[in-house]
Amino acid sequence: MERVPLSENERRKFSLEPGDLLFARQSLVLEGAGKCCIVLECEENTCFESHLIRVRLDSHKANSQFYYYFFKSGTGSGTVQTIVNQVAAAGIRGSDLAKLKVLWPPVKVQDKIAAILSAYDELIETNKRLIALLEKLAEEIYREWFVRLRFPDHERVKLVKGVPQGWHVKRISEVVDFLSGYTFKSETYTPAGNFGIVTIKNVQEGYFIPECTDSIEAPPSNMKAHCVLNVGDVLMSLTGNVGRVCHVYGSNLLLNQRVAKLRSKLKNGTQFIYYTFNNRSMIQLIENLSLGSTAQMNLSHIQLGKQKLVVPNSDLLERFEEIVRPLTDQKLNLCCQSAKLEDLRDRLLPRLISGKLPVENLDIQFPPLSMTDQIE
Repeated sequence: MERVPLSENERRKFSLEPGDLLFARQSLVLEGAGKCCIVLECEENTCFESHLIRVRLDSHKANSQFYYYFFKSGTGSGTVQTIVNQVAAAGIRGSDLAKLKVLWPPVKVQDKIAAILSAYDELIETNKRLIALLEKLAEEIYREWFVRLRFPDHERVKLVKGVPQGWHVKRISEVVDFLSGYTFKSETYTPAGNFGIVTIKNVQEGYFIPECTDSIEAPPSNMKAHCVLNVGDVLMSLTGNVGRVCHVYGSNLLLNQRVAKLRSKLKNGTQFIYYTFNNRSMIQLIENLSLGSTAQMNLSHIQLGKQKLVVPNSDLLERFEEIVRPLTDQKLNLCCQSAKLEDLRDRLLPRLISGKLPVENLDIQFPPLSMTDQIE
């Protein structure tokens, strides 16, 4: 975070504490104005700046996590939208926010609802940390073997012109197929269709976003089979944030144009291809080959296919696949699990907030007992 000097008076006025709610004062898009988040912890002195509004609730009357979830619900976000002013940019005023009327169940009820929903979020966050660790471990193995060239038994292998003996230099088009997506017609889209359409918006900084803006009832009859996506497929963005790759997870997903599916031509080469294209040097090469403005770069996979790549021997590829495949499978299982948890949480959220799902008689504690307390 950026650092600023604060006087004692400014520190009292602009400091953040756990439980504070922060609302976006301004946004270039309507739905961003009034968006709410919660401060869960502050490891050091932290303040907020002028594009935010801080709300500090009376802890004797309100559970801040309950109200965080309230403003995430359709009821709460709809309430905030009533005070949004749309001029050059959308925005809200603190004075209007203070006058908003909100649901106010008994604090014990607020505590129980917050405990239920936060338990889902804690599981999702735990999964995210595990996913990051698994990805980091696989990336480190890749760099150790194929970048630093400290692969198993590397001491016994001679280098010939900087390339380990038995390895090959090939064009990228010789080791991977770039399979283009289908050109969907927007008039065939339907709300809440059976199949989601994956676009470049779903490939964000190397991570797959399974929620799709557009959907369709069924795959077009003339669509190629590779456009039906499966868990573990590798995608790469060809427009915008070019060269970012990700693993697919989720079901009933179809591939749109300007996103390529990468299919290895190497035996036991799937994991090698993914981590090769997820490597910073490859991303840099792709950006250098791309055309267009910074905001709208475009990549020709034909041009990329002409570039050279050092390919390990088949035995090393097989060993890498055997070690890294279980890490990838575990990562994808956690991704699928988190998606289901998010879906369950989002289904529970409006029912709990509205009171349609009563919690008064549930034996729930807030904050939830730690694992150590439960064991004791």
